[in-house]
Amino acid sequence: MKIAVVYNEAQPELYQKKKKKVKDLDFKPYFSLQGSDPISDFETIAAALRKSGYEVYTLNIMDNLNLFIKDYEKNKPDVVFNLVEIFMEEPRLEMNFTGLMELLGVTYTGAPPLALGTCQNKNLTKRVLSSVGIRTPRYKIIKSMDRSFRLGLRYPLIIKPAWEDASVGIDNEAIVYNVDVLKKRVEYVFNSFKQPALVEEFIVGRELNVSVFGDKNPFVMPISEIDFSKMPENMHPIVSFQAKWEPMHEAYHKTIPICPAPLPEEIRIEAEKMALQCFRAVGCRDYARIDMRLSKEDKKLYVLEVNPNPDLQEGAGFMRSAKQAGYSYKKTLKMIVDFAYERKLLAFSR
Repeated sequence: MKIAVVYNEAQPELYQKKKKKVKDLDFKPYFSLQGSDPISDFETIAAALRKSGYEVYTLNIMDNLNLFIKDYEKNKPDVVFNLVEIFMEEPRLEMNFTGLMELLGVTYTGAPPLALGTCQNKNLTKRVLSSVGIRTPRYKIIKSMDRSFRLGLRYPLIIKPAWEDASVGIDNEAIVYNVDVLKKRVEYVFNSFKQPALVEEFIVGRELNVSVFGDKNPFVMPISEIDFSKMPENMHPIVSFQAKWEPMHEAYHKTIPICPAPLPEEIRIEAEKMALQCFRAVGCRDYARIDMRLSKEDKKLYVLEVNPNPDLQEGAGFMRSAKQAGYSYKKTLKMIVDFAYERKLLAFSR
């Protein structure tokens, strides 16, 4: 079987390895300070798939759809391992690439266009989840500064760009405690991201990552928790952009995963049920991660995000759960390819 690992990095030269000076840190690092870069991550996925016996190559479409179309016509891969997350610097165009593959009849891994588009829009996601009885934090969408900021929400609040993912726009200042700071943060979102702001009640409590795996018969893997107990007092207990992507930032080293999460049986069962409901409600496929909070106050679960096609780095949340479930990195990637290929076989048999 021939596999094309397809991604989109318009400026790959930015990731060329250079010697970087590690500055003196005023905290003890928990993880490696080097981190990784997207290009090497894509090559790692390709290498792991080759170990499963597939013929694999990588393709960077570099914001040019013609590169993909010409390559597909020339090489005719059996499955495209879709790792395209952004196009022309616009995350909302992620769904359009899968739409193109649908039109071309390409077999690809991961979520279809509607799931990607729904989950990119936080307001729409909340409305879909609410329609099937899934609890999310109370919120308002702010589109203009020319309105009342007496929102009827309970402080503290967390402010997020409404159309971003991967914690973009979420840092320590995203949590606010009064209306004056709320206005400033909303204005920051408008100016920095050119999109509406999602203002949401901040749920104080435990943060859980619930990974769902499969296509026709999806199942929940062991739940992972983010431990905030080492966070300094000046940092809020959140998984900020810095905590996810900046190895030189203290938050990166103080948000520590625990898998499996030590949860009461009834909470674990409820989290698994909610995750499967979310997966199906928004139309996810193959693999997804649902982020939740277990409220310290009312002991209820609240869904924060539904993440189709989450990060597949070996140490990332989805792969952490897969490892705990007994699946090696190589096996997990092979299963994702197999889900897609089975859809292709089913389509041919009709």
